[in-house]
Amino acid sequence: MSDIRITIFDDNKRFRESIALLFETNHGFEMAGNFPDVLTVIEDVEESKPDVVLMDIDMPSVNGIAAVKKLREKFSKLPIIMLTSFDEDDKVFQSICAGAMGYLLKSAQPNDLIDAVREVSAGGAPMTPSIARKVMMHFQQQNTPAPENDYGLSDREKDVLAELVKGKSLKMIADELFVSRETVKTHVKNIYSKLHVSCAAEAVAKTLNQKLLG
Repeated sequence: MSDIRITIFDDNKRFRESIALLFETNHGFEMAGNFPDVLTVIEDVEESKPDVVLMDIDMPSVNGIAAVKKLREKFSKLPIIMLTSFDEDDKVFQSICAGAMGYLLKSAQPNDLIDAVREVSAGGAPMTPSIARKVMMHFQQQNTPAPENDYGLSDREKDVLAELVKGKSLKMIADELFVSRETVKTHVKNIYSKLHVSCAAEAVAKTLNQKLLG
């Protein structure tokens, strides 16, 4: 299996260097790019060819949320993790709408960031528990009609979906349901197909918005 190539956009030089050191010293990763701003984000991504992008939200001139919107138009499947200093509701929700697939606080432990990159590259949507809860609360407050059906989800798929909604990783779901990670990945793939979504963030949003789990 080839290394996961990572490109980071962050105006804090010290933080970028610490992230680069973290992944360069851990097996299975390769730093593909390291940029202080997103003024030429499309060109930078085309040149560095990352498997995962780490994107700071607050940057001068153009912020990370605007950059994600640009990237999503050009690279529809590229996994992007937003790095935030504070778990502010508005910016988290804007990131979701822009198309980010993961959201983590910069204060997260190094192992959490490593797990998040692995998770998002495998099709997951890593979030810190506090951000996951806020996403849930946001959509639960929306007055939306009940769906006409449950999209044909099996009971086991609903179990997996319920854990995704809680912000759990594939590994955590596997441990919770006493199955292998590969089994969880298969269930997640089937869930995406039935819900007509392309990532876990979209699956969570649709589940909460349409109250698929009651």
